[in-house]
Amino acid sequence: MRSPLALLLSLVAVVSAQDSSLSAVKKVFDDANIPSDLSIKFSPRALLEVSLPQPTGGAITLHAGIQLPRNATAGPPSFRIIGARSRGPFVIAAVDPDAPTPQTPTVSQIRHFLGGSFTRLRDTLTNSTPAVSDFRQPTPPAGSPAHRYIFLLFNQPPGFESQTIVTPTTSISLFNISSFAETVGLGDPIAGTFMLVAPDA
Repeated sequence: MRSPLALLLSLVAVVSAQDSSLSAVKKVFDDANIPSDLSIKFSPRALLEVSLPQPTGGAITLHAGIQLPRNATAGPPSFRIIGARSRGPFVIAAVDPDAPTPQTPTVSQIRHFLGGSFTRLRDTLTNSTPAVSDFRQPTPPAGSPAHRYIFLLFNQPPGFESQTIVTPTTSISLFNISSFAETVGLGDPIAGTFMLVAPDA
């Protein structure tokens, strides 16, 4: 078992870590079978930074494929986009395709976040509208291997604010991001990242 000091040092090390290469992000996504498991085309055109605030202060910025302890993922996350020409608006979605376990994902995908009308100001993404689905902390069940928690950024089409396919009262289980994206006209994601989170020890 890792000591608290070792864990703290490892978390400090990743606070400043972030994705810096589109090709590297794509490779990690491909190696983790994310495009095939989500039935999406993933050829990122920008880098999505997702940062999770920590109880002791500061934040951890994800790099694609990072594994975090569950207690570091309470959120809510903040978002930045690097390399995008558009100022938005954008839609951000987060899903877990491994519920209840990666071996038997019978209730996946779980929708962990869905929000629209994000706009870019000096690379920081902000919005002034309520999320369609508020952020839900990862909670993989006891005995499961680590789950993938995947954040995807899309260009927002006209009329997205009035879609009713997913609302705050819609079940978060059995969500399908590719079907949703096709139905509401999101197109392919333009950026993304993900983390691995295992159950509490």
